[in-house]
Amino acid sequence: MKFTVYGENVTINDKMREKIENRLSDLNKYVVIDEQQNAKVTVKVHEGGLKVEVNVPSKIGLLRSEVVHEDFYTGIDLAIDKLEDQIRRQKGRLSRRHKESLAESFYEEPDENADIPVRTKTVYTEEMELDEAIMHMEMLSHSFFIYKDVDSEKLAVVYKRNDGGYGLIEVSE
Repeated sequence: MKFTVYGENVTINDKMREKIENRLSDLNKYVVIDEQQNAKVTVKVHEGGLKVEVNVPSKIGLLRSEVVHEDFYTGIDLAIDKLEDQIRRQKGRLSRRHKESLAESFYEEPDENADIPVRTKTVYTEEMELDEAIMHMEMLSHSFFIYKDVDSEKLAVVYKRNDGGYGLIEVSE
């Protein structure tokens, strides 16, 4: 992972930069972070001391934390602890996905005179592999996810089946 450290009204010395890089490198034991990804750390002067903002793009999504503390080194430690906590929560959600029981839904006959509300949403697709699309779908707690397949370069939809498995719809032109 690459590191970009900004200091707004704060001078970042080599010792501070080294502390940031060492602590952020520890995140690799929890989640895969691509070598080409750029972790951004911003340190600003704030009312309560120094504000430390950390943004790390990863396979499970953007990890972000903000901490305001008087001591820079304690602020970095607290910010990284928040990121580790986020990762643990996300992994917990993924492991519990098959343990949740499904609530019974009741079917009501629709009123033929009632207007059917329609919601329109624009979706921007990213190129990714199937397993990455499944992970994004689970992280968002959605029942389907639209993406552009890396291999075929075509639109595809992965969805969650009622039996707990996954289904894939490939678009042919």
